[in-house]
Amino acid sequence: MSSPTHPAIAEGNVAVITGGASGIGLATAERLARFGLRVCIADHDEEALKAAAESLAEAGEVIVQPTDVSSAASVDELASAVAERLGPVSLLMNNAGVGGGGDALSNPEGWQRVLGVNLFGVLHGVQRFVPDMVASDRPGLVINTGSKQGITQPPGDTAYNVSKSGIKSLTEGLAHTLLQQTEGRVTAHLLVPGFTYTGMIKRFVKEKPPSAWLPEQVVDFLFESLARGDFYILCPDNDVTREMDEKRILWNTYDMIENRPALSRWNPAFEAEFEAFMKG
Repeated sequence: MSSPTHPAIAEGNVAVITGGASGIGLATAERLARFGLRVCIADHDEEALKAAAESLAEAGEVIVQPTDVSSAASVDELASAVAERLGPVSLLMNNAGVGGGGDALSNPEGWQRVLGVNLFGVLHGVQRFVPDMVASDRPGLVINTGSKQGITQPPGDTAYNVSKSGIKSLTEGLAHTLLQQTEGRVTAHLLVPGFTYTGMIKRFVKEKPPSAWLPEQVVDFLFESLARGDFYILCPDNDVTREMDEKRILWNTYDMIENRPALSRWNPAFEAEFEAFMKG
């Protein structure tokens, strides 16, 4: 297994991964442990944490911490546990996420839950861990897990889209602040997975669809991208290519430039034009 080149990913360094008990978070934890990092995986699901700890027992030094990232106090407890048991953090992956918020006119409780976990969970992680990275003299790495839905805004779960749009904005601002304050010693990156067969999908689809990537494939792409210094880590999958993603993102951007109706990609009046654009 080849080693990645980001200086924060080094043997003996400490990594914290929220939403680390399954899916992309768990696959990242295993990879980092095998690279020799000491890893803490945080998750709200204590049964999943127990199973994750057992599955990673031979990978390396891994501890688990039950955490509700929507609670700043719970993230404070996570940080205290990591400091006591492992030491200063070099790598933070804010990966915890939920869906099912609803559209703009529905489910206020769902909105609170989705924004609390997806957006404020990332903010709590950033504000609790990253200032110490900045204050140290060590390389640091922050990975925030976004979504293509936060960029192209497909109709349906608007709450989820809003949360992931917020993560994109937060991570862009964080990356600029870190560049100003650390001149590249501490970096932030936005992970944008494609269709991935994670626990969120497994609840509805028992077998991996052919179009989906496995979490391990996302982690491969993540480390390849970090080695290049990429900020936007835009993952393909078995159905959607980089070119298709770029065209979809461009079309969405041009809704504003050309003053088209919101989400024109899904507007029947623009269906033929969008199809021609994708083929062109």
